[in-house]
Amino acid sequence: MKNHHRLISLIFNTPQLIREDVLDLGVHWANQAMNLNIVNIQGATQMQSEAAAPQMASPSERRLQAAQDTGVYVLPVHGVLVSRNTHLDPCYSMTSYEEIRGMLNAALNDPSVEHVVLDIDSPGGSTLGCFELVDDIYAARAIKPITAISNFGAYSAGFAIASAASSLIVSRSSGVGSVGVIARHVDLSKRHEQQGIKITSVFAGARKDDLASHAPLTEAAEQWLTDLVNDHYETFTSIVARNRGMSVASVKETEAGVFFGQKAVDLGFADSVESPQAAVNRIAAEVAQLRAVSKKSVSVASRAAAMEIQNTI
Repeated sequence: MKNHHRLISLIFNTPQLIREDVLDLGVHWANQAMNLNIVNIQGATQMQSEAAAPQMASPSERRLQAAQDTGVYVLPVHGVLVSRNTHLDPCYSMTSYEEIRGMLNAALNDPSVEHVVLDIDSPGGSTLGCFELVDDIYAARAIKPITAISNFGAYSAGFAIASAASSLIVSRSSGVGSVGVIARHVDLSKRHEQQGIKITSVFAGARKDDLASHAPLTEAAEQWLTDLVNDHYETFTSIVARNRGMSVASVKETEAGVFFGQKAVDLGFADSVESPQAAVNRIAAEVAQLRAVSKKSVSVASRAAAMEIQNTI
């Protein structure tokens, strides 16, 4: 059986910036992949396995090549978000913060790219690496304009990324929000007892065995995890408030809700309502117009310089 222990560690006992229903999918997958026999899973009763398909996005070089023609670099932020590429797995479409940062830096460093579009369709993901990337995007918008498009969902960590852009666009049916943090713990002690399995941990340091799946969650461990979730929540709400020009209290009042279309704009979570393709077409047209004006200005300046040279001969 494939070793999924690393992925299991990303699902349980760590705060997540992700929609609750997608976390349920992860728990269902873990339950089946590892035969955990979890009896209190909420939501769907079964997660259907999908045929393995290539998960790699188009190479960054192809995007840069397209940007040479249009001046617009469309950067995909799709699926569950994780910290590194090594965490990617075919159980669900995923993108790493590491990959997003690499594509963003490539776009910022290429002079042919005049506008970056974040094409976001994500339920969220890991806290690990998210806030650092968000700060990078927030700083990058001072270098080049960055537009985030919810196509068709920018939730939790996906919304954290979207909120850092210069502007954020939603369609009538696309959503944003879910500014909250969630964590899960799995207790397998009764299952082990039924199977006649007894696990003994030998450890030094009173907190070393916290969150172990072979025992019920202790009050101390639960409090530690609760404090960690709350700390990430404070960071998350503060970052969104900064990015969107809102108060922290206003962000918290959303209670991790999701908002669609004009309601997202009215709330302050988005700037305008426009279909994704129309938005990209409009941005490309604006860049083309700026390029035309720039070429005209260069042409006029060149002719003026030539005339000045002739007058001195």
